[in-house]
Order: sequence, then C-alpha cells, then structure tokens
Amino acid sequence: MMNRILFACLFLTLSTESSSLSCRWMDHKFRQHNEETLNLLDTMAKNASNTTEVEVTVAFPNHLYHQVSKSSAEDKLAFTVQILEEVAALFEEDHSSASWEDSTVRNLLNIVNKQAEELHSCIGSHSHKKKTTKLHMYFKRLSHHILKEMGHSAEAWEVIRKETKAHLMRAEQLASSLHTAQ
Repeated sequence: MMNRILFACLFLTLSTESSSLSCRWMDHKFRQHNEETLNLLDTMAKNASNTTEVEVTVAFPNHLYHQVSKSSAEDKLAFTVQILEEVAALFEEDHSSASWEDSTVRNLLNIVNKQAEELHSCIGSHSHKKKTTKLHMYFKRLSHHILKEMGHSAEAWEVIRKETKAHLMRAEQLASSLHTAQ
C-alpha cells in the first residue's frame, strides 16, 4: 500500500514538472546563444561587400507570431524550434557568393542547431507537435523566391541575413514570454 502511494506521488511530481516546461537550458542558455547568433549576423553584415538593396518580395509572417503568442507554452516552444530548424536549413544552402567567412556561417549553424536541439528536448513528450505549415511555406518561399531566383547572390543572402535576424529577435520575445509565464 505504501509503495502505491509513493509511486502515485512520484508520478504526480514528474508529470507536473514536465507539463510546466521546466527547462534549465532555456532559463540559462537560450538568451546567451541567441545573442551570440545575432552578433554573428551583425558580423556577417559588416563583412558583406557593397551590395545593392533588394526589395523583399516575401512578406514577413507577423500574423503567425501573433497567433502563436496566444498559444500554449508547448506551442510557443515548438514554433521557436521550427524557426531555428528552418533558419538552419536556409543557411545550409549554397552561400559561396556571400562575402562571409565560412567559419562564421559554421558557427552560426552550430549555435542555431544547438538551440533547436536543446529546446526540442525541453518539450520532451510534447515533441509530437506538428510543424506550422504556413511557417514552413514562408521559409520555402524565401529559399525559392529570394535565394534560387536570385542565383544565391550576395544580395539575396543579405536579404536572408536580415530576415533571419528579425526571426531570431521575435524568437527571443517568444522565449521571454515563456520565461515570465512560468
């Protein structure tokens, strides 16, 4: 009888902790890593050769951020993970025309992938959340309409760099809202 009570208390404690998205990494490392990534993106801008300004033909998905801001903590976290994974996929494309150091791009990819992996582990049993199709389609449009149609040019990569910075800043806001909600 005592074992059943102990087991029930242990189960209740574990399930309560996992549902609150208690995540030490998120509390201590996400902001630090995000700042490093933003600094790398700024470094990339400084290293960019003189590029002509290109009009962005893919609208930033503000409405998706607005929708997810009203969602559960798990949905916010899953959305943030998806942003990081989509950004990593973009930067794995041919960036040889950009005047960035390869080591800077590798560092950026390492940090973004680390963030996605660690945040994904924070949602643990909630990891079955499906990806937001509209967000995925937005990133596909960036890849197709900006990168591919512009031949992966330096100008196209500068647009991607700016869009990425905007996404990482919004991801920081989402993460901060999770931090204050707990």
